[in-house]
Amino acid sequence: MGETIILAVDLGTSSAKVALVAGRGKVLDWESQPISLQVTADGGVEQSPEEWWQALTRAAGALRERNPEDYRAVRAVCCSTQGEGTIPVDRQGRPLMNCILWMDTRSAPYLKQQFRGPVNYQGVSLGRVLRWISLTGGMPSLTGKDPAGHMLLVKQRFPAVYERTYKFLNVLDYLNLRLTGCFNATFDSILTSWVTDNRRPDSIHYDPSLVRDCGVAADKLPDIVPCSRILGALTPQAAEDLGLGGAVEVIAGAIDTTAAAIGSGAVADYMPHLYIGTSSWIAAHVPFKKTDISASLASIPCAMPGRYLLIALQATAGGNLTFLRDNLFFHQDELLQDCAIPDLFKVLDQIAGRSPAGANRLLYTPWIWGERAPVEDASVRGGLYNLSINHTREDVVRAMLEGIAFNTRWLMKSVHTFLGRETPSMQFIGGGAQSDLWCQIFADILNVEIRQVKDPIQANVRGAAWIAAAALGEMALPEAAARVEIRRAYTPNPRYRALYDDRFHTFLQIYRQMKPIHQHLNQ
Repeated sequence: MGETIILAVDLGTSSAKVALVAGRGKVLDWESQPISLQVTADGGVEQSPEEWWQALTRAAGALRERNPEDYRAVRAVCCSTQGEGTIPVDRQGRPLMNCILWMDTRSAPYLKQQFRGPVNYQGVSLGRVLRWISLTGGMPSLTGKDPAGHMLLVKQRFPAVYERTYKFLNVLDYLNLRLTGCFNATFDSILTSWVTDNRRPDSIHYDPSLVRDCGVAADKLPDIVPCSRILGALTPQAAEDLGLGGAVEVIAGAIDTTAAAIGSGAVADYMPHLYIGTSSWIAAHVPFKKTDISASLASIPCAMPGRYLLIALQATAGGNLTFLRDNLFFHQDELLQDCAIPDLFKVLDQIAGRSPAGANRLLYTPWIWGERAPVEDASVRGGLYNLSINHTREDVVRAMLEGIAFNTRWLMKSVHTFLGRETPSMQFIGGGAQSDLWCQIFADILNVEIRQVKDPIQANVRGAAWIAAAALGEMALPEAAARVEIRRAYTPNPRYRALYDDRFHTFLQIYRQMKPIHQHLNQ
């Protein structure tokens, strides 16, 4: 063996995963612990940072018990986390409130109040929009779902918390603080605070004019480091909590989109990957900084040296299936008690496979939490269309799988325009890539070859481990392409081309015609 072993962390919205990963990317073992979500009636979505840490340490403890020798050989810890969360912490690093998550919309009015001007774009100063795009590549989400808005929410609605705040940290930054005691942000975690000059991919730094305008005191923002920076050794408390030696080093790591891009093996320029988890995205490394404001696409700082990462993010993908499972199929109420809840992805093929392509003319729109790209629309909502008494549960599940794929196809046109080329194939990772049927549905609806990465749910921990290996000088990140294994390639079935083209046009028509109704219902 003789390979370096990395303890890689993947903290998502629904769970904390911890893995022992060998240097070439083989996951020796991994453990997952669930994370709860706190949703409020006014649009708030939060999680407890302490619950993250407890879930992480429980998962690490289970790995240590099962793999004592490999665990003792761990050389470094590296995290990948959900992005666009905000935690105010005091000087001792203690969280002053729950983390405000990427789904939280409470800050939208404060953001527009802070950034309005004499000439506005959707309620925000046009001059500021142009400066943001020039320097950062993007702009704050007008839905209030990113840290630029979250910090204003804390300042305006929780002023006592704001006064006590030493630093505002993203999710990744908070875990690194717990591990090392360092108050840092990474090139990618700081992005959606929209206060950095990103025009040189290897030299991301704060822009004084953007910091002055952001509405938050400059000294409440953390220092910025590259994703591959060695932050230092574990603190004594973190070493004790994880059961590791104090000499184990911590690598800065990356948010989920950045780590997944490495772990997918799609590291060559213009090579895309598709991720389907709670949310979804299409991403590709590119050698240029660029923004398509009309489609909410941008190339942003990432872990690859000298490169940016195109991110095309959609709000809810697999989250639709979780909603279906937890609220309809397996909701624990009087109709269903003491029933084990299955891993939905393991039964998707069996259930949806009994419904034909096109789901017997049933269509589903997956916008249960609004949408981010190719349109940013917080009011749009999901729905089943053309439902009849003849439809079955199999048709509903199939329609959901197809609806998420139609939404991805809607995004693909903007991605191809951004890249300046069409892509004949795409790596597929995330929980959704575990479903063989869904792989084929994506191939048929997108009309591209879908390359199902082996063990696709482990892409984030592989990416984190490879970022750590690069930081330790044991590999160069472009080598990730040769280290990823492809389980199977799915080619489009021409038999369904006309059917899915027709259904896709109907899907777009539903958005256009329902838009004013959604705006009326969800003001």
